[in-house]
Amino acid sequence: MNHFPPRDGIVHCEDVPLPQLARAVGTPVFVYSSGAMLAQAQRLRAALAPLGDPLIAYAVKANPNAAVLATMAAAGLGADVVSGGEYARARASGVPAGKIVFSGVGKTAAEMRRALEGGLRQFNLESAEEAEMLSAVASAMGRVAPVAIRVNPDVEAGTHAKISTGAAHSKFGIPIADAIDAAARVKALPGLDLAGVAVHIGSQLTSLAPLERAFGKLGALIAELRAAGHDIRTADLGGGLGLRYDPSAPEPPSIEDYGAMVARVTRGWDVRLIFEPGRLIVGDAGVLLTEVIRVKAGAAQPFVVLDAAMNDLMRPSLYDAWHGIEAVRPDGETMIADIVGPVCESGDTFATARLIDRVAAGELMIIRTAGAYGATMASTYNSRALVPEVLVNGAEWEVVRERRDTEAFLREEHVPAWVGRELVG
Repeated sequence: MNHFPPRDGIVHCEDVPLPQLARAVGTPVFVYSSGAMLAQAQRLRAALAPLGDPLIAYAVKANPNAAVLATMAAAGLGADVVSGGEYARARASGVPAGKIVFSGVGKTAAEMRRALEGGLRQFNLESAEEAEMLSAVASAMGRVAPVAIRVNPDVEAGTHAKISTGAAHSKFGIPIADAIDAAARVKALPGLDLAGVAVHIGSQLTSLAPLERAFGKLGALIAELRAAGHDIRTADLGGGLGLRYDPSAPEPPSIEDYGAMVARVTRGWDVRLIFEPGRLIVGDAGVLLTEVIRVKAGAAQPFVVLDAAMNDLMRPSLYDAWHGIEAVRPDGETMIADIVGPVCESGDTFATARLIDRVAAGELMIIRTAGAYGATMASTYNSRALVPEVLVNGAEWEVVRERRDTEAFLREEHVPAWVGRELVG
């Protein structure tokens, strides 16, 4: 279902016309459909239902807005967190402690203490050194930390290099060849309960083959660990299933095909499975609503200059990512243009030589599939405001993060008394 449908020639978010939001909130602004998130979450739950009682832990990094997290919690999802800040957001948004998985290669002692105090399902350990730190922290607190070993299966994900995490050269996880020795070291440490294994090979995967190879290796490892006397009760299969950003690209594997593959590969594992979807749930649920500042003549084709920029949506600049870009009030005419933002970087480009709806200054456009890795990666480069976020539910909508402008940041910045002192007198 398209939750950003055109009605009477105007793009809506559910039942709310986007020009209404632009007038009320200003542009640029991220707009999210709660219906789209919930529909995707329900579809995933249905596809994984034959697996027993899996824990679906939403990857907070994809979109950590408190309203989004509360929506996920209300739908029964847990949270995959990678920092103390994400842990705090998840708990404050209503995610039960027992549904939180703490991942990440650089957990600090303070973050470990915070999670142990508040409770969690498990830590995913990524090194022997991390295990030793967590052991010391947990022992000092008189606690036992539930842990899983995240392994690096040396499987190329077939995705962009900057979001591939399962190859041998990646910083993530313990090499799978070292997992048996690592498990023995973990088991010997006080304050740790080795309960499971974990794997995550990357994001925006458009083939099930790499995932199946990684899961196959994980299944073999579970058997080896049990043979060595370890009580393996959970297997975290990560996330990473991709979305179709470009309609001309092949359709990625469906959620249903993914669920069927997992059921086949994990048959007989006798574990509780954990999944960490992020983009899959919220990516298509958001757009970046923006206004055309001007259309500028160019050497090959015109530049459409938007008031949204690379600091608002980093993916095109960072990953050369493709996003659909459309007029909010299309009139049927088209043009070929470069779509850019106002930031003083050549990388502030959303699309080059793209066939788009014909637009002029003052007209509204949307950048699609911006619900994941959009606002969460934004910055204030060029002293630009942090873009607000709006959540829509049918005909209702609410600003769920205010625009944070230069004046707000200046109130938090202080000039030391000595600056300019040497110039006085």
